[in-house]
Amino acid sequence: MEESDLCFQQLLNTSCRRPEIPYLEVMLTYILLSFISLLTVILNLLVIISISHFRQLHTPTNLLLLSLAVADFCIGLLLLFQIMLIDGCWFLGDIMCTLYQYLAYVITSASTGTMVIISIDRYIAICYPLHYSTKITQKEIKIIVCICWICSVIFQSLILMDNLKQPGRFNSCIGECVFVINYIAGIFDVIFSFILPITVIVVLYLRVFVVAVSQARAMRSQLAVTHQQSVTVTVKKSQLKAARTLGVVVVVFLICLCPYYCVALTGQDNLPSASSLTFVLCLAYFNSCLNPIMYVFFYPWFRKSIKIIVTLQILQPDSSKTNML
Repeated sequence: MEESDLCFQQLLNTSCRRPEIPYLEVMLTYILLSFISLLTVILNLLVIISISHFRQLHTPTNLLLLSLAVADFCIGLLLLFQIMLIDGCWFLGDIMCTLYQYLAYVITSASTGTMVIISIDRYIAICYPLHYSTKITQKEIKIIVCICWICSVIFQSLILMDNLKQPGRFNSCIGECVFVINYIAGIFDVIFSFILPITVIVVLYLRVFVVAVSQARAMRSQLAVTHQQSVTVTVKKSQLKAARTLGVVVVVFLICLCPYYCVALTGQDNLPSASSLTFVLCLAYFNSCLNPIMYVFFYPWFRKSIKIIVTLQILQPDSSKTNML
């Protein structure tokens, strides 16, 4: 074995060997992941600033988007560590490896939990519109979001307990960064992080879709009625539009994350090549970049807030009171 093939050339007997990956493939993966990471961080930071700064955007639904943006922003930062693993070597030590993997699991779990809460929020808004304003308040959403993140931390701490107790215990050589979950913990992780959340999301949105179609038909029959009824129709239209927008976000989330969890279920050994695993990981990470891009197309307030932030109008006094809707 040549020294150039080793992760640590001075450790001939204990260093990991670099995998034989074509140079062009490594460079393209570097460029792709770096671009996704930068774009994810910038776009989600814009979402965080927008919803946090402008008072008019402090709605229960937007607070859920804020939680999702924080998770996506952190994933964008963690993607920098994934870039370091492209050539097959980890240079930051066992503790940083464990911390990186643990945070990735926690943030992904919190992101999935937020998607479930978004589905519940839209279900109540569409199916029980008269009770939505009383059942769903900013205070309650803040508490629910905090509980979601705390539960993600506790759950993943239990799932990854063996790795947290002894960082690097499953590494076969120096320069490796692997996580091994025992069979029972793996089953619980797949059930509570994938199967159960997706089941809840799909069932709730199917119900929302059925109710939304019936409401849309009812609204068409009410267009020529009194002004008061027209106002009611407008309110319903806004809720239906929010449901459609967040429905797209949820569908894209499922499309991006399902291949990753399918690999987790079947095992990486069933993949035809290492590049396939890289693609699955890139697709999962890319979802964090897609969310704010979809907001640009669906939310006029986000386009307006980007303009205000980029032109530095946000630094003006009382800019938080700007009309965004």
